[in-house]
Parts: sequence; structure tokens; C-alpha cells
Amino acid sequence: MGRADYAILGAGAIGSVLGAHLARAGHAVALLARGERAAQVERDGLVIRGLAEFAVPMAVLREPLALESARVLIVATKTPGTAAALAALRHANFDSVLSIQNGPGKNDLLAQAFGPQHVLGALADTSAELLASGEVLFTRNVNVVIGELPSGTSERTQRIAREIDAAGVRCVESAQMLSREWSKFCAWTGLMAVSVTTRLPTWRFLSDPDSALVIVRLVRETARLAQALGVDITDESVLPVAGIARGSEEEALALVRAVGARYQTMAPNHRMSSLQDIDNRRPLEVHETLGYAMVKAAELGLELPLLGACYHLVAALDPARCAHGS
Repeated sequence: MGRADYAILGAGAIGSVLGAHLARAGHAVALLARGERAAQVERDGLVIRGLAEFAVPMAVLREPLALESARVLIVATKTPGTAAALAALRHANFDSVLSIQNGPGKNDLLAQAFGPQHVLGALADTSAELLASGEVLFTRNVNVVIGELPSGTSERTQRIAREIDAAGVRCVESAQMLSREWSKFCAWTGLMAVSVTTRLPTWRFLSDPDSALVIVRLVRETARLAQALGVDITDESVLPVAGIARGSEEEALALVRAVGARYQTMAPNHRMSSLQDIDNRRPLEVHETLGYAMVKAAELGLELPLLGACYHLVAALDPARCAHGS
């Protein structure tokens, strides 16, 4: 196909939400998908339910070589296999590339594939679930955040944020993108580990004093890693990470349980994407998230005992490992 405005790698929940809204707003969108998901979109288009109710036809590319160029590439796949997926797109020309995947390692992979000058930071504090029917249930529309790395603003980040926001998915530009990404990562380590071990809805494990305490301690350990790497953390995340890190354990526990109360009121059916993965027998992003933190900690000689224990526990629960019997 010719030049797209947006190319989206991955037709899962968030990739579908972004692609559908941008296409409905009149942007030329190319969706890279494969297998049964590609067939669903080719047959029915992208069908969104929940916070928005609409369906839109979508150009589906099963072969990466069919994509020649795009102004913006958004990587929205799960993290396993990302390097190989990006390698298949090295032939294409992109003005800007960004990933809404979990874990800071995603930006390194983008820079290796396309050059650091094209890479933007991004995160998605937005939730959706891909249903068996192929419909996507859009459940939380808080913010997609985009910015230059490690910090700063630019015309391109302002334009992308403005277009996504105008399309109906809330989006803002941040001048402190590396800080925002690491703050989300600090929250993610706790939320991911506890979601797959308890298998509870999000509000339940955030509200329970025992599981909330585990989250507090995991967030604090990951915040120590960020500090050792020279990255400031902030409360601008799904959890108030800076507050959790600096207060007493009792104060931090109250902060986490307060978030749980908000989820109970605003999104009682919300389930972490990691829990959706394990329930649907999809690979967990354990090595690319918790494992990434352990690699960085080892490089710095930093001990993160609880995070290390949770990494091995979650790895043992990974459906990908169970499928291969190892």
C-alpha cells in the first residue's frame, strides 16, 4: 500500500482501539495483523464496544513487506517476539516510531531497528479487552502519553498527541517522558505480579491489605532501581509511585488501597492485561518486564529480593512455559 498516516503493529485490544478511532477520524491507518485476528478484522472491521460503540472497516496487512511507509508507527503487540517483528519492518520508512508496550526495554528495540532519532516515548494508561467474538471492549480511557526521549517537547509529539486525542482516545504530550515511562513501570511490576498470582479483579487485589502490601514493596524495589539509574519518578501514573516510595509503609498501603476503591467504583470489572493473558493461555510479558528489571539490577549490583522472587514465580505460571513442558 502507499503511505499511511498511522501503521499499527498488533491488532490486540489497545492496538484495535487506537486503529479504530484514528480510522473513524479520517486518518489512513494500516493494521499489521495475522492469523485468525487478521481474518476477523478483514471480515467485520474493527468493532468497538463499551466506552465507544462503533465499527469501522480497516486495511489489514498480513505481510510486513506490504507496508512501504507511514508517518507514525505504533507498536501495540505483546512484548515477546518484538525484535523479530520489528526486523520485518526495517525496509519501511517511518517519520516517528513509538511503542505502548510494557517495560522500558521497548525503546531500545525501536532504536536498534529504526535509529534513535525516530523513537518517541509512549505509554498507555488505557484499558480494553479483546473478546472471543473479535469485538473489543473499551473499558478505561484515561490517557495515552507521548513525548520526546529522554525529555522535551516537539512539533511531532504535539501533532500526534493532538490527533489521537481528537480521534477519541485521550492523549497528552509529556515533557518528562522517561520519568513517566519508569513511573508506570514501577507500578506495572507490582500490578502484574499480583494480578497473575491472585487472579483477582483489579479493585480486589488493590483493596485487600495483604496483596496491596506486596504491591507497595514491589513498587518500592522498582523505584530503587529507577533511582539507581538516575531516573526521577512521579505520581503521574496508575499508582502514585513517588508517594508510595517516599512515605511510610502504612501511608503507602493507604495510597494503594485508595486506588483500589476508585477502581471498585469506576471500573469494577477491570482485569489487568496480564491476567487476561494467563486466562487465555497467552504468553506473559514476564521476561521483558520483571526480567528486564532484574537484568538492570544485576548490572548495578542492586539486590531486589521480592522482585526477584516474584519474577521466578510468575515465570513458572507463564502459559508459554507450560505449553512447552519446561
